[in-house]
Amino acid sequence: MKKFIPALSVLILIGCSSDPIKSPDISQSASVTLANSDKSTAGQTLWGLADSFRHHTILHINHGDTTKDLAEQESFLPRITRYLKQGIASWYGPGFHGKKTATGEIFDMYAMTAAHKTLPIPSYAEVTNLENHRSVIVRINDRGPYHGKRLLDLSFAAAKTLDMDMDGTGAVEVKAIAPDQALHQLQKIAEKQAQDVYLQVGTFRSEKKALELQDELADHNLPEPEIRSSTYKRSTLYKVQIGPVNSLASADKLNQQLAAIGITDTQFVTETKQSQDAMIQ
Repeated sequence: MKKFIPALSVLILIGCSSDPIKSPDISQSASVTLANSDKSTAGQTLWGLADSFRHHTILHINHGDTTKDLAEQESFLPRITRYLKQGIASWYGPGFHGKKTATGEIFDMYAMTAAHKTLPIPSYAEVTNLENHRSVIVRINDRGPYHGKRLLDLSFAAAKTLDMDMDGTGAVEVKAIAPDQALHQLQKIAEKQAQDVYLQVGTFRSEKKALELQDELADHNLPEPEIRSSTYKRSTLYKVQIGPVNSLASADKLNQQLAAIGITDTQFVTETKQSQDAMIQ
């Protein structure tokens, strides 16, 4: 049975008084292309958490060089997670909603994402507003900003949550975190906001393609996904999500099942709580 659920996330907020300039992306993506989407699937596959960071993040940084010694790749993880820097962040949204990011996926101004010049894509980071100490977990999926010496370009939703949308810029601290840390922190945040954490397996401009992926997952006896929409003006995105996901073990198992059918890029997202009967334990 096909499900289509309009997005209800409390992170989907409207209105802004500024439209910061986003410089054109000049990077090339070395991420995996999915057979089930037009390079639009959002993602960070766990692969056993630490293995995820090695296979998808480190190989991306090495531009697909799989000849690197395994031990050298594993040693890269702690170096990345030690990244901690303060600087000025800006945000981007309306002019880029529905366009491709540096990973090849579709930019959703209502998703918790960010652009960074050097952090691996995809990867996760905790961003804290140094003025009000609010924090968000974002997924790095784009390159930039290229305006001045700004450190980070946040999505509209991330900037709104940090209360930076009105000013357009703000002083932040950026801390890189591993996927397991991201899931744990997102679960804590979601609980406070009466939300759940889902595994997003695809983002499409076309509802038809989202439904095709939904049917394919059903054909392989995977948990039935839901389709949520995200709309700005005339641009609507269709997000295919499985969950809620309640543990690291269940997320890892689910990612392995998805990988077996060629879906190797996923990401954690928070959405308003749905029926608990569908929860993945």
